[in-house]
Amino acid sequence: MSDIPREAIKQADNGKKYLSIVVCKKKEADQFGNTHYIALSQSKEEREAKAARVYIGDGKEYILKAVAPTVEDVENLPSASDDDLPF
Repeated sequence: MSDIPREAIKQADNGKKYLSIVVCKKKEADQFGNTHYIALSQSKEEREAKAARVYIGDGKEYILKAVAPTVEDVENLPSASDDDLPF
């Protein structure tokens, strides 16, 4: 956190402070299994000038499990018959 320049921290109209970041995939996982890195976002001019990136940290990819029902879930649903209708 001490390497983040103060001018990179933007304050919104709601009073909250924000940081513009990028999350990029590494070419290879590091010795700790980290597959991605997080850095401050750069302007087009900074990228063209090949300015040094301000790194924030590393991380691993996390894939969320599907939230849609599986075939088994659908097959195990209780069946409704016409006798169960309230009208």
